[in-house]
Amino acid sequence: MQKTLVLNVIGRDRPGLVDALATAIATHGGSWCGSRMARLAGQFAGIVEVEVDGGREAELREELAGLAGRGLAVSVVDAASPEGEAAETRLVTVEVVGSDRPGIVKGVSRALAESGANVVDLETTRGGAAMTGVPMFEARAVVQLPAAVAMADVRGRLEALAADLMVELTVGEGA
Repeated sequence: MQKTLVLNVIGRDRPGLVDALATAIATHGGSWCGSRMARLAGQFAGIVEVEVDGGREAELREELAGLAGRGLAVSVVDAASPEGEAAETRLVTVEVVGSDRPGIVKGVSRALAESGANVVDLETTRGGAAMTGVPMFEARAVVQLPAAVAMADVRGRLEALAADLMVELTVGEGA
């Protein structure tokens, strides 16, 4: 029986980290199903979904733990089953752009949570504005919204927040 695992990985960024991880997975007959990886502040961080035969799970976990000796910390969790997920949902995209300041992610995530939205993908960046060099914050989130929640309510809640935070906000149906 196939087992689905989620790996969280982090280590000082350097060449060969993805190869070490991929080799460990393949050596134990695992399948790399999906991942998100990035270099953040000199660290390599990622999350990987893996399928492996249940009979080989223990040996894979052992090898992954051994990667700590090579500077890559890997934690492994059993994947949650999709039971209990709302059957009637839709995807909504939320984009935020504005001068960087503390609390932007907190405000947006709180407004989404209060609307019953579940964040399924979030990407944020911070860089300088082209002409002024002022630190700019950008975020793009894909959220799962229950069908019973009115899009106008979510949009209104986020637009009020955007005015408070002085950011531009775009909300749209679909991912």
